[in-house]
Amino acid sequence: MYILMPRPTKQSPERGDARTRLLEAARDVIRQKGFAATSVDDLCQSAGVTKGAFFHHFKTKDALGVAAANHWAETTSALFASAPYHKHDDPLDRVLAYLDFRRAIIDGETFEYTCLVGTMTQEVHESTPAIRDACAASIFGHAATLEADIEAARTQRGIDADWTAESLARHTQAVLQGGFILAKATGDPDLARESVDHLIRYVRGLFGLGPNPRETLQSNRKEQKS
Repeated sequence: MYILMPRPTKQSPERGDARTRLLEAARDVIRQKGFAATSVDDLCQSAGVTKGAFFHHFKTKDALGVAAANHWAETTSALFASAPYHKHDDPLDRVLAYLDFRRAIIDGETFEYTCLVGTMTQEVHESTPAIRDACAASIFGHAATLEADIEAARTQRGIDADWTAESLARHTQAVLQGGFILAKATGDPDLARESVDHLIRYVRGLFGLGPNPRETLQSNRKEQKS
């Protein structure tokens, strides 16, 4: 069963207060339309609140953007903290299981599995530093959650190389965000999955491992059918 990135909550019987509903609307609508193309009216309509409620909670649309990035960081942190890849005893197994998990949740409509903070960063990195910085805190904060397992795997396997746990953790996010861009450009989630597959091969190679067992199994099945 896939565990999905935060999804639209319009059908939930209890959606919380107006501020929460606006943050959820921002999460969904901005991933669909982009930050610039999303209006305050769009957000209010999606959240089911008045413009008065919007400006009660957020002085400007940019303020909403900062809050949405922070809300994204909080909600996705909870999702990843409870994800099954943490159950592995071996730190390298946890890293590889994390990548498998990221591949598995590339599912559904494009806006449903792509990244809010990545989307906003691409648009506002020059024009709105406050949103950019909030997005950066989310992206780099998530990357940092991988560093301890990567460093433990390096130590356990005696890896002496010119790369660091921090740099590899950042690289995983660069590949994921790049895969999302390819998926957006084509509407094809397989291109995002393909990027993760290459990332898995790369990480396995860094640690001296052979082919990915999942791919080996798929290859064997194809050979048996032919």
